[in-house]
Amino acid sequence: MEFDVNIESLRGAFWQIIMASGPILAVALAVGLVIGILQAATSINEMTLSFVPKLVIVLAAMAGLSTFMMQQMVDYFATIFEQIRLLQ
Repeated sequence: MEFDVNIESLRGAFWQIIMASGPILAVALAVGLVIGILQAATSINEMTLSFVPKLVIVLAAMAGLSTFMMQQMVDYFATIFEQIRLLQ
């Protein structure tokens, strides 16, 4: 494999990491922001109030987005295996 092919494979891998984890991280960020605003507005500083809803919503988002994430990974690995096959 040439150096440029390796760099392109690494770039593709980083992009797949972003595509697979980005939606979950965005959901966690949005939920944390909303809960933080609610806690600041009501002066309730209970730790479980911020942890439990975020955990439940992130798990629900993972369940809902699992087919999208799996399809992204299947497409990526199909591309990688096709590149390996073409090098032989």
